[in-house]
Amino acid sequence: MIPTITAFAHSPDRGRGQARDMRVRWALEEVGQPYDVRLVSFEDMKQPAHRALQPFGQIPTYEEDGLVLFETGAIVLHIAERHAGLLPADANARARAISWMFCALNTMEPPILDRQVAIFMEGNESWHEQRLPKVDGRIRDRLGELSIRLGDADWLDGDFSAGDLLMVTVLRRLNMSGLLRDYPNLDAYVTRGEARPAFRRAFAAQLAVFTAASAGD
Repeated sequence: MIPTITAFAHSPDRGRGQARDMRVRWALEEVGQPYDVRLVSFEDMKQPAHRALQPFGQIPTYEEDGLVLFETGAIVLHIAERHAGLLPADANARARAISWMFCALNTMEPPILDRQVAIFMEGNESWHEQRLPKVDGRIRDRLGELSIRLGDADWLDGDFSAGDLLMVTVLRRLNMSGLLRDYPNLDAYVTRGEARPAFRRAFAAQLAVFTAASAGD
């Protein structure tokens, strides 16, 4: 059975590949697994039918052979465990790759998301100008540590893995901020991820949804 994922019918990222279904699309493209997409509106996401799949009314979800998953980390891990190409065969290397998956979502992403909240939801607050530099400082701390760890390697731990896939999608959230330019090896790391054919296919598929939705407005 071909898995089905859900995605925004009208993505708020305007086709930049930031919506979280991008992570799942990329993983499926990397392992060569065909998939179907069911587009949902913001209204649909809050309805009981969708909440039965995703209790918090978000996207994406993943359905296959009676299995329903939510949370991109869990979905990408499931895909990586069922198909070759995203996790190493060696047990220790596999465990390290999974550690990097958790790192991307639990260590790197929270301060980056905090920055987006500060800009898009708190921009009119009187304390915004004082808060943003502190948020950026926390991000720079994490970027500096990650930059040291990556060094001049292409990927985080040997070959490309699901850890890199999630880390690249998290770091791409900083594309408009200019922060990555201060860490040339991380900037190049993201560029390498974006150059992968599977990423390009996933990006094109997500962009096509936005383009079609915009043409219909």
